[in-house]
Amino acid sequence: MNNFSNIIFDLDGTLTDNTRGIAASVKYALDKMQIDGFSGGLPEGFIGPPLQLGFKNLFGLNERNTQLAVEYFREYYSVHGLFENDPYPGVSEMLEELYFAGKQLFIATSKLEKFAVQISEHFGFDKYIVQLKGADYKGDHATKTTIISQLLESRQLAPSKNIAMVGDTVFDMEGGKENGLTTIAVSYGFGKREELQKTGPDFWADDVEELFQILSA
Repeated sequence: MNNFSNIIFDLDGTLTDNTRGIAASVKYALDKMQIDGFSGGLPEGFIGPPLQLGFKNLFGLNERNTQLAVEYFREYYSVHGLFENDPYPGVSEMLEELYFAGKQLFIATSKLEKFAVQISEHFGFDKYIVQLKGADYKGDHATKTTIISQLLESRQLAPSKNIAMVGDTVFDMEGGKENGLTTIAVSYGFGKREELQKTGPDFWADDVEELFQILSA
């Protein structure tokens, strides 16, 4: 019996597949900067970490161009990209079932918080979510460990194995573990299975139905 009283979900790659919107926003940013060679296929590992890290590490941009790329990215994403997004099949039903079962549900994401709120409202997740915590505008406090810590602190929740962190990347698993939570890795998102395995998650879910079974047990 798991008896998770509180459940924290990552957003991208866990509740929704936002590949279309992210790729279109990256293309828009690089086109505006007249950087050629982007075919529309995102580098592996771009989705999940803070945007600043993705542009810097995976596209090789310097600090100034990284900030410029982030600004252009958000210019497109704020109008179009955030809605070029698809909830994974069964996610809305899972959230509804968990909510009516008395679970306290949260979202912790490295996405800019105002965008995450709009996505949550657009897909109706906000009906079931107690609180959403995302990154600040500069990305200064965008690590998943920090975001989870701030969420727990704001809700006056002490570290507990009765609190689950659900996510698809190493950052989610590390953030959960460093905050003393039970970690549940989902394999259907953007993270590499072999990298996730190295973090030693407490549970695995290969689809939303399996995730629901773990969370509702």
